[in-house]
Amino acid sequence: MASKSSSDPITTILRDSKTIAVVGLSSNPSRPSNEVAAYLQSAGYHIIPVNPNESEVLGAKSYARLEDIPEKVDIVDVFRRPEDVPPVADSAIAIGAKVLWLQLGITNATAAEKARAAGLTVVEDACMLIEHKKRRPL
Repeated sequence: MASKSSSDPITTILRDSKTIAVVGLSSNPSRPSNEVAAYLQSAGYHIIPVNPNESEVLGAKSYARLEDIPEKVDIVDVFRRPEDVPPVADSAIAIGAKVLWLQLGITNATAAEKARAAGLTVVEDACMLIEHKKRRPL
């Protein structure tokens, strides 16, 4: 059965996903990664910080790498420079994530193509907070 929002893949992603690994999540509340993750957490998503320089962010244990996360991840949300995206895309593929989401201002054609070829949905240059607010309620 097709949903009424099947023509909008972002709505489908946001509605059907529950667990988001945020790569580059900072404990500094003034950083965009922290603001976006805190918002998504308040909207009911399970946030998993991925940052080797943090031990805990937003009350959740931080992991050094995606491969260290002991549970299933739906979305890998990336707050890293475009040139740092390819190894993150490789890790997202390796852990079986469904979506590679590159935040506002982040694009990497090589990484996006590789992720798509591996069956992931890729969103580039888009903020999850903004996209979620546009579509409330989901």
